[in-house]
Amino acid sequence: MMRLTQKRLSDYPWHVRLFFWLQKRKFGFVLNPNWLWGRRPKMMYAMALFYNSVEKNSSVPPVIRSLVTVYTSQINSCSFCIDMNSALLMERLEQSEKLDQLHQWQGSKLFTDQEKAALNYTEAMTYTDKEVSEQIYNQLKQYFNEDQILDLTALIAFQNLSSKFNNALDVKEQGFCRRL
Repeated sequence: MMRLTQKRLSDYPWHVRLFFWLQKRKFGFVLNPNWLWGRRPKMMYAMALFYNSVEKNSSVPPVIRSLVTVYTSQINSCSFCIDMNSALLMERLEQSEKLDQLHQWQGSKLFTDQEKAALNYTEAMTYTDKEVSEQIYNQLKQYFNEDQILDLTALIAFQNLSSKFNNALDVKEQGFCRRL
């Protein structure tokens, strides 16, 4: 399942088991990364709080948040993240073709200029051989205010951390997005 041995449920502290129980109620199972994060409860809670902060309190439109998380996941080859984030994107999209064309967003007419600016910024933050140039930042400023840029930056940074963690430890997808 993963590179690290999964501990028995009884080996986790009671509060982590409660967290798992809540996840199981919501999704039907514990999310694979949390079997790992749960080994270090403070890190698990910090990750959950950070994710909730960047996802639930963001001023960036929901579709754009989902586009950048799926795209970051694709760049980092994280099968769990692609699966989970694609399912959320599908809930938020009016046209599912965007998911199919995400890998070629630059030449697609399906994406708005605002979405393209966010995806370009995602690439600059995620690929190690790129950087956020003044041109990329100025393009971003045309469509997002400073608070939104902060929110977008935090979300992309979180997704990079999450997808690199999951990919390194071989965390597998769980069947959230049936289109994949």
